[in-house]
Amino acid sequence: MPANHDDIGARHPLSATRNEIIDIFSRLGFVISEGPEIEDDWHVFSALNFPKDHPARDMQDTFFITEDRELLLRTHTSSVQVRVMQNEKPPIRTISPGRVFRNEAISARSHCIFHQVEGLYIDENVSFADLKQTLLFFAKEMFGEKTKIRLRPSYFPFTEPSAEMDISCNLCGGKGCNMCKYTGWVEIMGCGMVDPNVLESCGIDNKKYTGYAFGMGVERIAILKYQIKDIRLFFENDIRFLKQFTSA
Repeated sequence: MPANHDDIGARHPLSATRNEIIDIFSRLGFVISEGPEIEDDWHVFSALNFPKDHPARDMQDTFFITEDRELLLRTHTSSVQVRVMQNEKPPIRTISPGRVFRNEAISARSHCIFHQVEGLYIDENVSFADLKQTLLFFAKEMFGEKTKIRLRPSYFPFTEPSAEMDISCNLCGGKGCNMCKYTGWVEIMGCGMVDPNVLESCGIDNKKYTGYAFGMGVERIAILKYQIKDIRLFFENDIRFLKQFTSA
């Protein structure tokens, strides 16, 4: 008698992408750090150079749990980095994968729940050149050897200088298409040198140590890698969609 045919399961595309990101940075010596999804104001905002009345707090629409706004669902995994800096001495080289929450309208391009991987490296004489080479290595490993990167000046309260990183569009090869809005470039993450105030808040000597940090959305990387046009597909558990990743 022929054996029963059983459907072969597969990793969710977000899990596969997350694991690939972790593997790339693990080869560079980064270790995984994790922390709670329900956090306090100090770890999510204050320790990261967000004063109480700072307008940058409005950059992230937050789900607050208590009326005094002291407990909240974390808006980024930078809170894990704060805990690492508090409890460990440099050199620190860590990545923080995890789920984050922001009060945003759900659409094809955004969701109120998504996943991040953030990285932190603190040691003596760490420079922006170290950051650039790390991210260039990541881009080539994730999207192919021909991938180029560019860094554009930006603003984040916890890094100075700050930058947004673009990669050359892997769909059109930089020639211009719908995916890259005909620019040849696609933004994938924010990064920068850790602000000295952040180091001081976490008890690290900012005269002796410097560091860089970066953060990316796992959904964003998966959308580019698998050319998916609707972020909502990651959360709907549509078997027709998930079956396409059986070999992942």
